[in-house]
Amino acid sequence: QVQLVESGGGLVQPGGSLRLSCAASGIIFSFYEMDWYRQAPGKQRESVAAIASGGSTRYADSVKGRFTISRDNAKNTVDLQMNTLKPEDTAVYYCNARFTRTGESYWGQGIQVTVSS
Repeated sequence: QVQLVESGGGLVQPGGSLRLSCAASGIIFSFYEMDWYRQAPGKQRESVAAIASGGSTRYADSVKGRFTISRDNAKNTVDLQMNTLKPEDTAVYYCNARFTRTGESYWGQGIQVTVSS
């Protein structure tokens, strides 16, 4: 059974930082691209950051220079370091594991991030 469990969300003031973590089980983690998505109220889910099995990364323009994605294949975890947070970063953040050869994809349950003073 595949499980993706996010942690680290919460309430932070504008300009602050949070670190999200996603722990995966039930997959050969190193084979999967790992992504972070987010969904704000009334908006579509959007890709925030991705890290390929080989380690290459990509980011949404809105978070470039502020967010950093990293993975630890020994621990089966993927992190998202979020700095200089803005109110528009408020959303539910989801971890996603994708096997690019087949499109097989799994989602975490999501975690709330709220940026507000």
